[in-house]
Amino acid sequence: PFLGICLGMQCAVIEFARNVLNLKDASSTEFDEHTKNPVVHILPNQDLKKIGGTMRLGNWECKITKNSLAYKIYKKTNVLERHRHRYEMNKKYMPLFEKNGMIVSGLSNIAELPEIVEIKEHPFFIGVQYHPEYNSTPLSPNPLFLALIKAALDFSGHN
Repeated sequence: PFLGICLGMQCAVIEFARNVLNLKDASSTEFDEHTKNPVVHILPNQDLKKIGGTMRLGNWECKITKNSLAYKIYKKTNVLERHRHRYEMNKKYMPLFEKNGMIVSGLSNIAELPEIVEIKEHPFFIGVQYHPEYNSTPLSPNPLFLALIKAALDFSGHN
């Protein structure tokens, strides 16, 4: 089972682009500002010369696609999750990713930015742009963590 959070999701997107889409130079503009395939890039309207207060912060609504792992986990089509980042999956690449097995199963309500990715043919592979740990407590964990633990137990045969 795999759960990628924020940079973890972004690295999964880069890895998928390099090894499944065969875009060997795919990267994030955070790591390589001159990459020919910026599958992860700076948020629109961002200026790295003026970075004070420019992160995407706080709660943002996410629309979840039915018939997805995310929907199975959350059991609803809209969730509110907290963010803290400047870089996002580049949505211009979404059709290529989806054609090859990595779907975007969650989009922000504003600007339709990719929030959740999944590998459809994998039993539990999900990456999220937001930080589910920010609204999680020991007695009320985010559904993603419960689902990851259950998937790990199922995988190990200890269900």
